[in-house]
Amino acid sequence: MTDTLETLAARIALLEDREAIRALKARYLRACDLKQPEALRDTLLPDGAVVAYEGFPAFTDRDAFVGVFTQMACNSGVFDLHHATNEEIDFVGPDEATGRWSLHFKSIILAQRTIITMGVEYADRYSRRDGRWWIAETRTTRPLCLIEAVDGDGKATYVAMGEAPASYG
Repeated sequence: MTDTLETLAARIALLEDREAIRALKARYLRACDLKQPEALRDTLLPDGAVVAYEGFPAFTDRDAFVGVFTQMACNSGVFDLHHATNEEIDFVGPDEATGRWSLHFKSIILAQRTIITMGVEYADRYSRRDGRWWIAETRTTRPLCLIEAVDGDGKATYVAMGEAPASYG
C-alpha cells in the first residue's frame, strides 16, 4: 500500500460527502411523502434553488416551490410514495456535485379516484455551504406515466399510458 495519510483522508472525506448527499436526497423524498413542507424547504438551497420538474412551471426560489407543494400535496386523501434508486453522484469540485437518480413515484388521490404511477429521472446539482450539502438544482424528466381511474366498485380503467395528459401535470 502506497497510500499516504493525506490520500486516505481525502478518500474518506469523499465517501462521507457522497453519503451526506444520499442522506440529503432521502430527507427530501421523505419530506415529500410525509407532507412536511418545512423539512422539504430545509433540503433546498436557501437562495437561488432551482426546481424544474417536467409538467410543472420552473421555480427559482425554494419558498415558491414549497408553496405549490403544500397546496397540491398536503391535502387529506393524497398519498405519495417516492422511491429513488440507481444514484450516480459525481463531484465537480470540493463543494459541488451532480447526481442522477431514478424514481418510482406513486400517488393515490382519493378525491379524483386516481392512481398515478410514474417513472422519473432526476438530474440534480448539490452545493456545500458552511459545511452543509444542499440541493441547489433539481430537474426531472418523466419517461413513464400510467394513470388509473378507479370506479365506485373498485374497477380500474387506464386513463393514460406513456405521457400524462396536461391536466395531470
